[in-house]
Amino acid sequence: MKKIQKTNAARLLDSKKISYELISYEVDENNLSAIHVATQIGEQVDIVFKTLVLRGDKNGIFVCIIPAANEVNLKLAAKVSNNKNCDLIPMKEILSVTGYIRGGCSPIGMKKNFPAYIHKTCLEFPYIYVSAGIRGMQIKISPTDLISTTNATVCQLI
Repeated sequence: MKKIQKTNAARLLDSKKISYELISYEVDENNLSAIHVATQIGEQVDIVFKTLVLRGDKNGIFVCIIPAANEVNLKLAAKVSNNKNCDLIPMKEILSVTGYIRGGCSPIGMKKNFPAYIHKTCLEFPYIYVSAGIRGMQIKISPTDLISTTNATVCQLI
């Protein structure tokens, strides 16, 4: 069996003694969607969450963690983050802002601890998946452990 390489996100969880599982999958450079990830790991799409990085007009960068098949509601995201308006940051800024690349952006272990918001449906499941910080790797984790690790606010985002 091939040994799975630990990511920064995994090492951070180890340091906090938080239980998780690393799940690898085949990367398709032409389809980096979280829906594709769910198919690759054989899980229902509702429990695979994607990490979106946004910029608000008042409070700057923040993170939204939402189910794979959905789009963030920018009005709701702005409201929960105490902004009047917000938008996704440009793709070219993802690496410099977070330390991660598109298709491998984890809510855990970004360059800075940005405010994080997670969609409330995460609490309906015993575990969810989020990116482990590289393409081809997911972290299977309890939603409450993810919430405590990222200091995320549970709210309506879609």
